[in-house]
Parts: sequence; C-alpha cells; structure tokens
Amino acid sequence: MSGLDLGGRGVVKHVCFYLRVSTASKSRRGDSTAFDQDPAVQEQPLRDLTAQRGWTVTKVYSDRASGAKERRPGLDALMADARRGAFDVVVVWRFDRFARSVKQLVLALEEFHGLGIDFVSHQEALDTSTPMGRAMFTIIAAMAELERSVIRERVAAGLEYARQHGTRSGKAVGRPRAVFRHDEVATLHEQGLSLRQIATRMGLGVGTVRRALPAPAGSTEVCQNPVAGRV
Repeated sequence: MSGLDLGGRGVVKHVCFYLRVSTASKSRRGDSTAFDQDPAVQEQPLRDLTAQRGWTVTKVYSDRASGAKERRPGLDALMADARRGAFDVVVVWRFDRFARSVKQLVLALEEFHGLGIDFVSHQEALDTSTPMGRAMFTIIAAMAELERSVIRERVAAGLEYARQHGTRSGKAVGRPRAVFRHDEVATLHEQGLSLRQIATRMGLGVGTVRRALPAPAGSTEVCQNPVAGRV
C-alpha cells in the first residue's frame, strides 16, 4: 500500500469509485433473496485508502454485469461525469473490474490524462499521478499498441493468403460483383426512368447503373496521358 502514497496531503482531491461484480444472480437465504456477489467487498478497502490520503469521496459508480459487455450504465455515467470535471481521481479495486481489455484500459487512461484526472488501481498499485505510475502506464500503452499492430498484420496476411489461395467457403474476398442484365438497364433508361428509379427497381446502386449505361454518342474517354494522346 505504501507504493500508492502520494504525499501532498494538504491538497484535497475529489474521488470517485468504480465497482463491478460479474453477475447479477440472486440466491435465496432464509426467507429473502440476496445477490450472490456484493460490490461492497471492493468498496471498503477503497474507502480505507482514500481516508489515509485525506481525499473526499464524491460518488460511487457500480455495475452488476460481465466485463465483456459493451455497455455498462455505471461506467458510462462515470465517463460522462469525468468529461464534466466532477472529480479528480478514479479509484478501482483492480484493472479487470474496470476494463474488459488492455485496449479499453489504455483508451480510458488516455482520456483521463487529457482531462487531468488521475487513476488508481488498488490491487495493482498503479497511480498515474506518480512517476512510477506514469512509467507503468507508458509500458501498458506500448503493449496495447504492439497488440494492435500484430492484429493488423495478421488480418492483412490473412486477406493476402485468401486472395492467392481462396477462402474455405470458396467465395472471393471482398464484395461480390452485382449480376444483372446491362441491356435491361439501357431499356429502362430509354423509357425515361431516372438512374435512382432504375437502381431501386433492379436492386442496384446508382453508381452501378451509371457505369452500365453506354457512353453518350460523340463522347470521348479521358486520356490518362494527355501528351501521349496528342501524338
């Protein structure tokens, strides 16, 4: 715990907690039912920590949901209040209670940094207001960037392999070409239908319809090399 001590106790900081348990299931206990997991188990150590620092707890945000869920009401409310400057420090019990991935953690920490908000994780002894905490954040950010780079390289390599060797399904890589009768496009256009009307009737894009129409009489193609075109 001493590694989290900031010093500077004369500065009163406004703090919020974020607590999360991974299930909202309940069990019967005697004549009543109660949640199987209680966020208060995480809250008390955080209150002890902030009391030691002389910080003021302004709000506690909590969720009963799996960390894999995209939307968490408590976390969404915390981020919205952070952007309004409602507190100076976010304190959590552990990284995995706050973020579902390293990427989400890094993005949140980067936003907190831009807002001038510190982040403290009780179990990992991370405090971004200290030199050691900032160094740890830099390492985490570097690992997240490495992970993103590896994923991009794997995706690119997979697409290139599929182009050269085909896919397991036998389908080509990318959007399939639209199959339709070009003469039908020309006929509908001669009947006075607009490009959009033709596209709607045939289930095509307007650009596809435009390219399917024959070039107007007397028009010339644009030459890619105007100097060579005059030779």
